[in-house]
Amino acid sequence: MRIIEKIKQYFKKKNLSTMNNRKKVGIILFTTSIGLFFLFVTRLSYIVIVGQVAGTSLEEKTQNLYKGSQVIKAKRGTIYDRNGVAIAEDATSYSLYAVLDKSYESGNKKLYAEEKNFDKLATIVSNVLKGRVRKTTVEKVLNSGIENDKYQVDIPNGKNITLQEKQAIEEGMKKQGIQGLYFDEHPSRIYPNGVFSSHFIGYADIQVNKETNKEDLLGRMGLEEVYNDVLAGKDGKMTFQKDNFQNPLPGTTAEIEPAQDGQDIYTTLDVRLQSYLETLMDEAVKNIQAEDITAVLMEAKTGEVVAMSQRPTFNPETKEEFTEDDFIWQNLFAQDNYEPGSTIKILTVAGAIDQGVFNPNETYSTDAIRIGDTTIRDWDLGEKGSLTMRQALSWSSNIGMVKLEQRMPDRWQRYLKEFGFGRSTYSGIAEEHTGNLPEDNIVSQAMSSFGQAIGVTQLQMLQAFTAISNDGQMLKPQFIKKIVNPKTEEEMVTQKEVVGHPVSASAAQAVREYMRDTAEDPDYGTAYGRYDIPGYNVSVKTGTAQIARDGSYLSGESDYLYSSVAMIPSEDPKYVMYVTMKRPDHQDGSIIPSIATPLLKRAMDLYDVDLVEDPDETSTEMITVEDYRNLDTTTAAEYAQRRGLSVVVIGNGDEVKKQSIENGKKVMPSEKLFLLTNGDQRYMPDTIGWSKADLIKLGELLDVEVTFEGEGYCVAQSIAPYEALTDTGLTFTLKEN
Repeated sequence: MRIIEKIKQYFKKKNLSTMNNRKKVGIILFTTSIGLFFLFVTRLSYIVIVGQVAGTSLEEKTQNLYKGSQVIKAKRGTIYDRNGVAIAEDATSYSLYAVLDKSYESGNKKLYAEEKNFDKLATIVSNVLKGRVRKTTVEKVLNSGIENDKYQVDIPNGKNITLQEKQAIEEGMKKQGIQGLYFDEHPSRIYPNGVFSSHFIGYADIQVNKETNKEDLLGRMGLEEVYNDVLAGKDGKMTFQKDNFQNPLPGTTAEIEPAQDGQDIYTTLDVRLQSYLETLMDEAVKNIQAEDITAVLMEAKTGEVVAMSQRPTFNPETKEEFTEDDFIWQNLFAQDNYEPGSTIKILTVAGAIDQGVFNPNETYSTDAIRIGDTTIRDWDLGEKGSLTMRQALSWSSNIGMVKLEQRMPDRWQRYLKEFGFGRSTYSGIAEEHTGNLPEDNIVSQAMSSFGQAIGVTQLQMLQAFTAISNDGQMLKPQFIKKIVNPKTEEEMVTQKEVVGHPVSASAAQAVREYMRDTAEDPDYGTAYGRYDIPGYNVSVKTGTAQIARDGSYLSGESDYLYSSVAMIPSEDPKYVMYVTMKRPDHQDGSIIPSIATPLLKRAMDLYDVDLVEDPDETSTEMITVEDYRNLDTTTAAEYAQRRGLSVVVIGNGDEVKKQSIENGKKVMPSEKLFLLTNGDQRYMPDTIGWSKADLIKLGELLDVEVTFEGEGYCVAQSIAPYEALTDTGLTFTLKEN
């Protein structure tokens, strides 16, 4: 009882009655309400003053509610041939689908595809899209859509439909009085010439932009991929006021951010010669099956490639060939590393002439010779018995070339570097292979004199051939004529680029004279009578190279790379043509001439009627130099090349450490840009023909003292090309042109 009494006394003392409890609860509720009111007022005041909720701007939300926007698509730049004929250009394509849902009506008009009309619809589609879509396939898809209760279905292979095909399908439905087929619109790229140097030009395909959910064209291969940033342009935007129903509000002014259309690229290709080359290549593959065939025609005086093609190839619009497992994706001119064989012999002879170790009338035995652990023989196993050194070239004697190499072993290895082997040409048209120089042993170095035990690319071979066709002056192969800004009409014009002087003019002229024997000498010409072009002398050298696979040479009857280089006319070449054929199904010496001879004739027929552009019609666009330091050497050099600069890489490193022109500076197209790499080996470039300003920049980059004798342009240098650089300074002899 004492406990109960104590509890009663406690409540009495505290006056905790029911009435008092109600009062206290009321006070608490009133106080809480006042607090919440002031909290609400404070928050509301903050929102009104700051204009944000949880970091989101109310003003932006309001604007978005009554403000619409629309993307203004930039036009992708057009790719042209040298004379302005379109090779790749923008278009609109369509994809086909059928609506099956019965609710798709307008009044009493049925807009969906009715089951009773499936046969008619399938017939219309198959008739218009012949060879692409079968009638039975369309019917099967439509019936499957009904069975699975689908709102709509896509028609298989009903993509990349042209405007004409779209209109034909719509007209077919109109005549039949039926509905149900509809089209989605897509950006597209058309290639009006079909198969047309396809690996070089490449293709662009649709990609969905994740940010905007819009379809954009993206370069996937060739120039379309490499120059995608130049061709693509930049989309614009139109912003407008809209009403509650999200429609543009009449009487309001739209804000427009114009689209920046992509720039147009004019290639060096000539559509007249390229189209003819494609035809000749098609005829060749009808007569012989080979692992691959390539052909390229280049202007001897400029280095501009006017036609180039390879087989297998593809049509960039249909891309049907991409389904084949063994399809060749590589640009074989830049990305295939191979042993060239006997066409390199013209370089061996040119070097020997310059070194004074070549006597065209000297006679030697063609018996096999032993070098180290290897026996070297001629292709005819010495059947001729003896040859003169001049005949060694036309008869393609390995023994003769080895004898020349043994007279200049160290100098020949430097000649290979001077001719550009072992390093990229930085063509900028693909991820280019650098090839590989001979290993450091007497066998490999001897074999390199006749084109084995050395890895090259076709662009390296083509570049080296220009030293013979252009009287000792070696030119870089060029593929871009100019890049044009369609808005300002400013042009970035590519200039002829001299990259070396490996041999003298007299040596080059003598070699071209000896090369005529290959096509004209009935007893010692390996291509006698196969390069006859009326009115012209043609310098030719054929080649047959063994193919290395997995560390050994293939030994099948046709396991060879057959090739030919031709220069026309011999006295002063206008064109150089190089053709290769790998592993044909049978030996046929007429295949390569069947491509080269007609094209060379056509080129000479057109030579005098080519259009000459007026360089004063447009202004020249300045180039802004970017920062290439710390970038991969190849990436930096090729990007700078595509920007229109003349790139000279110094050192064997894989990363650029210094550049001769500072970041952000504007220069003229074809300005020389020196890139110094982090490699421990630095070789002297060939500076013949360089200006004094370029030589000073070279000295500043290398941090060495430069002295000059005379004024004008460089005609001699104190350190020979491709010899190791030293810190003792450089001396150049200059002379006015």
